[in-house]
Amino acid sequence: MNTATKLSGFALGLAVVFGATYGVGRVADPVSPPAEVPHDAGGGHGDDGGAGHAGDNGAAAHLPGGLLVSDRGYTLRPVDAPAGQFAFQVTGPDGRAVTAYDVAHDKRMHLIVARRDLSGFRHVHPEMAPDGTWRVDSPLAGPGVWRAFADFTPTGGEALTLGVDVTVPGALTGRPLPAPATSTTVDGYTVTLAGTPQPGRTAELTLSVSRGGAPVTDLEPYLGAYGHLVALRQGDLAYLHVHPHGEPGDGRTRPGPEVSFSAEMPSAGAYRLYLDFKHGGVVRTAEFTVVAGSPTAPGVPAATGTPTAGTPAATSSPTADAGHGVPGHGHD
Repeated sequence: MNTATKLSGFALGLAVVFGATYGVGRVADPVSPPAEVPHDAGGGHGDDGGAGHAGDNGAAAHLPGGLLVSDRGYTLRPVDAPAGQFAFQVTGPDGRAVTAYDVAHDKRMHLIVARRDLSGFRHVHPEMAPDGTWRVDSPLAGPGVWRAFADFTPTGGEALTLGVDVTVPGALTGRPLPAPATSTTVDGYTVTLAGTPQPGRTAELTLSVSRGGAPVTDLEPYLGAYGHLVALRQGDLAYLHVHPHGEPGDGRTRPGPEVSFSAEMPSAGAYRLYLDFKHGGVVRTAEFTVVAGSPTAPGVPAATGTPTAGTPAATSSPTADAGHGVPGHGHD
């Protein structure tokens, strides 16, 4: 059995254990505490290339983030919340809710959710109550099985990304993964991708933003950078959180049109990329399907140079920076 198959099976097991007890934006029934995952199981935070943090052995360091609900003594636990809200805690090695977090990329907590078929995506920033409960307007925009990723750094600890499945009941028609493409549009902006991801190796990915045929050279800082990139692997939704080279104000990084990243895909297969960028006071998300390794692997859709207008790959939705945005592409 290859590594990708093992990871997919493990993620499916998590879905069975944790996926069936939630309503829209809230827990329908209390969640029993998840079994502690041994520390050598890995599951680190992917950053600047997506490599996980080292665990107790070499194999753990190669697990991307988001596959585990519990790692290094920290556990992600959704909790009861009013309708229309999503709430959770992170408990620490002592079993108590963590209340001390370091600021990373301008926030103490990044919550990313994506539907299992990768047809929905939201990136939001909840607020923490004194008891360590994080709350936010529900980012779960419609029926389906969603993967919720908590991306954080506990004070005194390592950066972690923990993940749990959340089921929103209702009729759902699954959507196929859009075909790989090198260009996409969102709200009148065209984003073009250059670079080829490589399984198990670092590759340079450059995304260029233009509008009306003219390059955008005045991108605005968002989360401490001119671009924010999340990659999710088709199947198990392994989470890779990468960041661009340079930062605003460093004297060498230009505010567009190009934003470059170093990214390492842990295995061959299809991935969905979500680029957040800010311009004119609005954060927008551009989405791409990319393939690491063989483009003819099972499950990989046929590639296109530029997606056809009107297809899911061709359009994305803008969101006002001050609000929660529209379903599927939100920021706050």
